[in-house]
Amino acid sequence: MALRHPLPFEKSIIELEEQLAKLEAEPDPSSSVQDSIRRMRVEVTRMTRERYDRLDPWEVVQVSRHPERPQTADYLELLFDEFVELHGDKAFGDDRAIVTGFAKMDGRRVMMVGHQKGRTLKERNECLYGCAHPEGYRKAMSKMEMASRYGLPIVCLIDTPGAYPGIGAEERGQAYNIAVNLRDMSTLEVPIICVVIGEGGSGGALGIGIGDHIAVMQNAYYSVISPEGCAGILWKHSKHADKAARALRFTSSDLLEMGIVEEIIPEPLGGAHRNHRHTAMTLKGSILAALKSLETLSTEELLERRYQRFRRFGMFEENGVA
Repeated sequence: MALRHPLPFEKSIIELEEQLAKLEAEPDPSSSVQDSIRRMRVEVTRMTRERYDRLDPWEVVQVSRHPERPQTADYLELLFDEFVELHGDKAFGDDRAIVTGFAKMDGRRVMMVGHQKGRTLKERNECLYGCAHPEGYRKAMSKMEMASRYGLPIVCLIDTPGAYPGIGAEERGQAYNIAVNLRDMSTLEVPIICVVIGEGGSGGALGIGIGDHIAVMQNAYYSVISPEGCAGILWKHSKHADKAARALRFTSSDLLEMGIVEEIIPEPLGGAHRNHRHTAMTLKGSILAALKSLETLSTEELLERRYQRFRRFGMFEENGVA
């Protein structure tokens, strides 16, 4: 798959893929050319696997932000058999940075909530690159409360660099509405599955991130702040974002090791942006397995398990004492 937006560290891989494409385009290749094609395919696979197996944290951020990476809108088509979108927060407006609606997956009805960044310039301006306003979080919470009343499980797809930081958002209660979501999501009496599909930045991610099963895509990140934001605070310039990325320990392997997530969802060779359908099928399997596991719990067990899950965050031991 030829990429329109190759990443800096993929240069050698892209060059070899271009050579391979030229050979494959020959109308009547000789046996020696066919042998070269086979060897080159093997080499491309080897180089891609080796390079993606040793991504540093800043490179993970670049992959998570890839313009061709599947977004919530793509997963709506690939994961669900049906989707009926629900709009508005009944107070101010309809924030396009968060998509909500009834969905059906393999016969199971769920409430779907997810960040949407947009593909085209028009869509990105409407969605503000996935940075939601207070009305987006109010919309998400009202639809999740509706799901709880109807007994529907909730699936949240997280992909945002953070909540929108503008003056208007602050005037309308950005921090307050995110805090309300944290509180109220913890009390919903239905299973909640949260998956970080790209960027998981700060309170913008947490606003729809309180769940019973938290998973992260292999090349996604989940962090208290974006690398650029951290670099701006600590080193007074975003040019140190790569240094901040290393310090924040927000890659999927770090998150699993620290117990922040329960599962890492593997991506296709070369990242999710290279094969949307394969990525969606893997994600679908993860969500269905999590739903099946959580459905066996009583409401009391579900809520206590969720409460204890988040209470454990930040605990540490000193001399064997928690």
